[in-house]
Amino acid sequence: MRLRRALLAAAVLASGCAAPAPAEPPPPAPAEPRVVGYLAGWGVYARDFQVADVAAGRLTHLVYAFGSVDGGRCAPADPWADTARPYPAAESVGGRPATGGAIGQLRLLKAAHPDLKVLWSFGGWNGSAGFADAARDPAGFAASCARLLDDPRWAGVFDGIDVDWEYPNACGRQCDTSGPGALAAVVAALRGALGPDRLVTAAVPADAGKLAAADYAGAARHLDWVAAMTYDFAGTGGGGDVTAAHSALTAYPGAPRPDAVGDAAIGRLTALGIPAGKLLLGIGFYGRGWVGVRDAAPGSAAAGPAPGRFEAGMEDYAVLARRCPPTGEAGGTAYAFCNGQWWSYDTPATVTAKARWARERGLGGAFAWELSGDSPDAALLTAMAAGLGRP
Repeated sequence: MRLRRALLAAAVLASGCAAPAPAEPPPPAPAEPRVVGYLAGWGVYARDFQVADVAAGRLTHLVYAFGSVDGGRCAPADPWADTARPYPAAESVGGRPATGGAIGQLRLLKAAHPDLKVLWSFGGWNGSAGFADAARDPAGFAASCARLLDDPRWAGVFDGIDVDWEYPNACGRQCDTSGPGALAAVVAALRGALGPDRLVTAAVPADAGKLAAADYAGAARHLDWVAAMTYDFAGTGGGGDVTAAHSALTAYPGAPRPDAVGDAAIGRLTALGIPAGKLLLGIGFYGRGWVGVRDAAPGSAAAGPAPGRFEAGMEDYAVLARRCPPTGEAGGTAYAFCNGQWWSYDTPATVTAKARWARERGLGGAFAWELSGDSPDAALLTAMAAGLGRP
């Protein structure tokens, strides 16, 4: 047989005709970008942002935040908002009175948008202390989460679990000493308990020190996506400070920390071995601001945080766009200088550019923290979806 093949090849060469090259397989089709938005459960109170206000047609995934990690177990954090609050027709999905709290509204939203996936996020800045107990018993934690998703009161609403641990083996509102392997152990247990058809995701820090404290690459092997919190690079401290873009994508003149930008954070995560296609770029739907500022340029002296409706130094995009419109850009995000105040925030134009950047670099998509900060016409979410190529 070998001799026959050799004779055939010689005959082809002698005839002067090259043998046809084997056809190359077609390149894989690009994955549909994930357009993810976090919906904060506390939005039903002072912010008056209801499930019915979500522009669900722009999203692929909606993440409801936050559930509680109580004693190392998954549990609802606010039973009134989650399951008990009644909804009058004017505030309800579909325009009819309903019961069942926000989770009941999520059921109605999914019925109206069958392709929308909904996750329940646990932890957050104020609720991450319980992860230390979860890390001591990952299997028990994961089993409790699986039971919660299958609770008859809302079975079928949630398509998975999002872990927002701030921060494993590092300091957030409190310091954690669970060890570098704790996060990976927790999400591996979740994957085992939920199986391959449900989603398991995690929000992760962008800071180099926090990323070095835990095995994020090991955790990523069990996750459907890794949401990089590429915001709050500046403006989170109190007292005197200097102005800086809190969610810059690239380095810019005047930056107090040139590596505190989105593209550097994504680079750190891919350097750990996390595939770009698993990473989501984080976009804040709010601004960070300072008072006592005399110079419009980033890096200028400030007296302290600017007043905000719910937190000093922080305000929603919808408010800032009217009260203090943009006057410039720094590092791919906008800033505004008005009446001695300096604010850093994203606009529809900068959100579109960030989302395009994510798409061009092969990221898995982008996510918004959080949807109540957007304008009533969902200008930022619309821009994010458009930049990712979602009609």
